[in-house]
Amino acid sequence: MSEEELKFPGEELEEEKAKTAEAEAEAAEAEEAAEAEAEDDDIDEDEVVSESEDKTAELEKRYMALFAEYENFRKRSAKEKDDLYASAVATVTKDWLSVLDNIDRALEAGKNADENSVEKVLQGIELIGKQAGDVLTKLGVSEIECERGTKFDPNLHEAVMHVDDEELGEQEIAAVFQKGYIYKDRVVRHAVVQVAN
Repeated sequence: MSEEELKFPGEELEEEKAKTAEAEAEAAEAEEAAEAEAEDDDIDEDEVVSESEDKTAELEKRYMALFAEYENFRKRSAKEKDDLYASAVATVTKDWLSVLDNIDRALEAGKNADENSVEKVLQGIELIGKQAGDVLTKLGVSEIECERGTKFDPNLHEAVMHVDDEELGEQEIAAVFQKGYIYKDRVVRHAVVQVAN
C-alpha cells in the first residue's frame, strides 16, 4: 500500500475541509467580483438614466419655449388682423362720409325746392351718384358690364325672369333690374337680369 492509501480517518476530514474552504473562498471571490461588476453596471445605469433625464429636461425646455413663442405669434397675428380690419373699415367709412353728406344736402335742397329748382336737385343727385361710383372705383370695386344683348354668365348674373324676344339671341340679357359689382375676381353682388329665349 502506498502512503495515499494509508490515511487516517482524521486526515481525510482535514483534506476535505481544506478543499471545502478553498471552494468557499473561490465562491466568495466570484461573488465579490459579481457584486463589483453589478455595482459598475448600476453606476452605468444611473449615469444613463441621469443623461436621459437631462436630455428630456432640455427637450422639455425647448418645447415650452417654442410653445410660448407660438402662442405669442398667434396672439400678435390675431391683434394685427383685428387692427387691419378696423383700419380698412375706417378707411372705407371715411370715403363714404362725403357721399352721405352730399345726400343730406340734396334732401335738404329737395325739401325747399320749387318747380324751377327741381332740375338742379336732380343734377345734384346725379353728381352724388358719380361721386359714389368714384369711391367704389377708388376701393377697387367695379361695375359688372351688363346691358341688353350681353351674353348671360351665371358667374356674374342672376336671372330672375325669362322672356321670348326675337331681337335677341339665345341666353342673352333682355333687361337689367339691378347692377352687379365685382372686386378683383370676387363678385360682390350679381347683376339681376332678365334673360331672353
